[in-house]
Amino acid sequence: QVQLVESGGGLVQAGGSLRLACEGSGIIVSNQFVAWHRQAPGKQREWVASVTRLGSPNYADSVKGRFTISRDSAKNTVYLQMNSLKPEDTGVYYCAVRSSRGTFDTWGQGTQVTVSS
Repeated sequence: QVQLVESGGGLVQAGGSLRLACEGSGIIVSNQFVAWHRQAPGKQREWVASVTRLGSPNYADSVKGRFTISRDSAKNTVYLQMNSLKPEDTGVYYCAVRSSRGTFDTWGQGTQVTVSS
């Protein structure tokens, strides 16, 4: 059974940092296209960052320079390091694996990030 489990969310003050983790089970995330998305209250889910199979990262303009996506093959985990957090970064963060069809078919359950001003 393929499963993604996110962790690391929490409550932090503006300017603070959090590191989210996305651990794979039944799937090797370190050789997959993995993306982080987020959904703020009352808003549509949006893409935040992704890492390609070859390890190339990409970021949404809103997080560029503040967030870093990385992966640890030994732990079968993809991370999202979030620095200089802003209240507008608040939301539920999800990791997802993109299939060979180009669609995100496998999602984690999400982890809540709340940034207070």
